[in-house]
Amino acid sequence: MNNIMQYKGYVGSVEFSESDGILYGKVQGIRSLISYEGTSVQELLDDFHGAVDDYLALCEADGTKPEIAYKGSLNLRFKKPDTHRRAAIYAMTHNQTLNSFIDDCVVERLDSLKA
Repeated sequence: MNNIMQYKGYVGSVEFSESDGILYGKVQGIRSLISYEGTSVQELLDDFHGAVDDYLALCEADGTKPEIAYKGSLNLRFKKPDTHRRAAIYAMTHNQTLNSFIDDCVVERLDSLKA
């Protein structure tokens, strides 16, 4: 099951409220709250697209830059402190920064999903 939608570079969640009988969601990866809802999949898609379009139009009218979702920067916390140390040592001994080592690992893992 795919619980996300994508439109104009923005990623939206898909949730269901049994008590209200609606589908709803919000744009992920930005600080601004952009939400949408619908009683059918098509209504949800239409409202998601409309919400993103409205956000972009508001930014243009206000002369502000729209937030970019997943712009390449994140704060990472390892489950075990030793993992951080081991990764840093590995990166140093392979003439890499920790960031480039982690980036390589993530890309390698995602590329392996294509096969």
